[in-house]
Amino acid sequence: MSLALVSGALANKPYYGGEAWVRTSWLRGLSRLGFETCFVEQIEASSCVDAEGRPASFEASVNRGFFERALAAAAPESRAALILGTGPTTVGLPYPELLELAAEAELLVNISGHLELEPVKRGPRRRAYVDVDPGFTQIWEESEGGGGRLEDHDLHFTVGENVSTPSCSIPTAGIDWRPLPPPVVLADWPLEPPPREDRFTTVAGWRSPLGELSHDGVAFPGKHHEWRRIIDLPKRSAHDFEIALDIHHGDHRDLAALRDHGWRIEDPRAVAPDPPAFGDYVRGSAAECSAAHGVYVDTRSGWLSDRTVRYLASGRPALVQDTGIGERYPLGEGLVTFTTLEEAVAGADAIVRDYPAQAAAARALAEERFDSDRVIGHLLDQLGLG
Repeated sequence: MSLALVSGALANKPYYGGEAWVRTSWLRGLSRLGFETCFVEQIEASSCVDAEGRPASFEASVNRGFFERALAAAAPESRAALILGTGPTTVGLPYPELLELAAEAELLVNISGHLELEPVKRGPRRRAYVDVDPGFTQIWEESEGGGGRLEDHDLHFTVGENVSTPSCSIPTAGIDWRPLPPPVVLADWPLEPPPREDRFTTVAGWRSPLGELSHDGVAFPGKHHEWRRIIDLPKRSAHDFEIALDIHHGDHRDLAALRDHGWRIEDPRAVAPDPPAFGDYVRGSAAECSAAHGVYVDTRSGWLSDRTVRYLASGRPALVQDTGIGERYPLGEGLVTFTTLEEAVAGADAIVRDYPAQAAAARALAEERFDSDRVIGHLLDQLGLG
């Protein structure tokens, strides 16, 4: 049986249940296609914290605890190694055993180029870079050299499916970017009727952890600016809107404004702190409603959130800000986009008005376009591993 390594930020993002699904879905999807899997992550000692965010030892950190719990819940069949710095200290597989596995591996799926440790990275026969931050990745590469993360990969894929096409203004940094949507293992997202049909939710950060971004004199608005564009949505609509929002206490005025305009705000650490809880949160919703980062919108990137794909797979329609995804996917049934507040109001009404059909269309779209067998199988074919 062939072996695949998957690398990405898991321990580096504790309490982010949705983010954990981004990484573990690759493990589960590859396993379905006959691969043995191993998850590899690097973490610096300076990133290790306790539950209060204070510095902690590697062994006692919430990072280590989250790493072990998330993998046990979402990918228990996968082997794993969490590497402190450049090694040899690890959690899970001992470092020498990891090096042996890497040398035997057919494939490395390097999400955001997280794996930089050369002795491990150079082992697999084929290496695929998977970009989940289109715009940031390419602009950083052009302006700052990207820190070498894009180097030494056979092929480069991006969830910004319009990158490298005339309709998208994101620079390519001289790389042939291949479109690849987020994969989802459909069996992980069973169809269940929602408690009610007019509750729109999402899980989001108010300010992107990637910071602000500009290119060729153009500054792209942060995600919080995009949310402000639709802040009146709950007041203009008869439906309920909720965000499990990661927001800094310094943004208390924005938080108060959201609540004053009718948004229900929950703590993502309370409602979606791990993969099982994130799944419960999605299934407890009727549909998603979400804004997108300005760079995804303004460049017509074709970005579609991995979170949105999981809503769709659960039969939850999605009302999301337009990023040019209409060039890739049918819109209006199951997947509804908006560019203005008025379009968001109309989109929410359309979803609730014919909810059973919208829900069925959401699941059908996930089955047709985001099924991990199809998405990962396409990547394998392009790498010559199909």
